[in-house]
Amino acid sequence: MPDRVINDFPLFPLDLVALPHEQVPLHIFEPRYLTMITECLEGGTEFGIVWLDDERLRDVGCACRVEEVVERTEDGRLNILVRGTQPFRIISRQDDLPYPAGTIELLCSTEEDPDIEATERAQEAYAELVRQATEDEPDPERIAGMDAYAMAATVDFGLDAKQGLLELRGENARLRLVTRLFLAATKRLDFIERAQARARSNGKVRFG
Repeated sequence: MPDRVINDFPLFPLDLVALPHEQVPLHIFEPRYLTMITECLEGGTEFGIVWLDDERLRDVGCACRVEEVVERTEDGRLNILVRGTQPFRIISRQDDLPYPAGTIELLCSTEEDPDIEATERAQEAYAELVRQATEDEPDPERIAGMDAYAMAATVDFGLDAKQGLLELRGENARLRLVTRLFLAATKRLDFIERAQARARSNGKVRFG
């Protein structure tokens, strides 16, 4: 499937990275972004969240669709829930609309044979992270239906890691990256748990 170019695409620079499948709460208060979101709601169209990193706007962002208007305040502000849909690359910026916009290309995954081993490793690493983080037993059928983005969308990674994942065009590469991220997160959880256990024992190992 070829990439698709879209003109006049609304852009929302933020200090966050959204991923496909990820649900993101947003508080909208600036007039230009209220105008942008209102137009998206009225037209059923999408906008793009782009990471604004130390005044540098990244080239690759994530298209998002408003799923729910949670609250409209008396002074006109909005609390909304949006969900990421697809990565895109900014081709050029526009300044002829009342809000930031640009010409973008939606980025499709490269065509490749699925790496079954990479898929299994990612799903196993994700399942173990879910066990340790929630103490719940993950649903194998649900995990089997999740791609790399869907699994990563439920984990709070750092912005650099999420941006790196967003910019990868191949699913196999994304699976390998999320596997490393899941294993690292599980290791951190294990370290925190052991550190808390040591703190509870005043640093002494208890026998019996």
